[in-house]
Amino acid sequence: MDGKKGTVAESADLAETAVIGEGTTIWHLAQIRGDARVGSNCTIGRGAYVGPGVVIGANCKLQNYALVYEPARLADGVFVGPAAVLTNDLHPRAVTPDGTLKGSGDWDAVGVTVGEGASIGARAVCVAPVAIGRWATVAAGAVVTRDVPDYAVVVGVPARNAGWVGEAGHPLKQDDVGRWLCPVTGRRYVESNGQLAPVEAY
Repeated sequence: MDGKKGTVAESADLAETAVIGEGTTIWHLAQIRGDARVGSNCTIGRGAYVGPGVVIGANCKLQNYALVYEPARLADGVFVGPAAVLTNDLHPRAVTPDGTLKGSGDWDAVGVTVGEGASIGARAVCVAPVAIGRWATVAAGAVVTRDVPDYAVVVGVPARNAGWVGEAGHPLKQDDVGRWLCPVTGRRYVESNGQLAPVEAY
């Protein structure tokens, strides 16, 4: 591990080929597998799992017992809540049709992609292959089976769009001209064809 101020708990399991960024803290019993890349200033909680080759950006938080399976890709500023799971197998089986225990060559891993600033709530499950958009929020306990647009809030099983949030994570409210407004930052957004974008993008 390189850098300053980051710490790795003695009970954490850190592969020799994992790359850990400056200032990142890895708590007790977390496991970071080979060739995984964790960016700077991240927090990896107790018992969290980061699979081989997973890429995690800077300033991310994986809460206790979050499970991020390869080949997931997390952009900067992503939050993964306690016991949330990012899966990697479209057709999970322990054995092949002839009853032989499956090996790494018997299936193709598919990953979850999470955009900048997005949050995945406690015990949510993201079923690969799905993409979670920038600044989106997956509610606690949701099961995501389809891509989530930028800024969307999704809830339920299966997850469905229940509104919009801004970068501050607070629900947006419509103003008098049909734009969406963040009550915290004052930023305005425009919705078009099921997608949301800041007004500056138009």
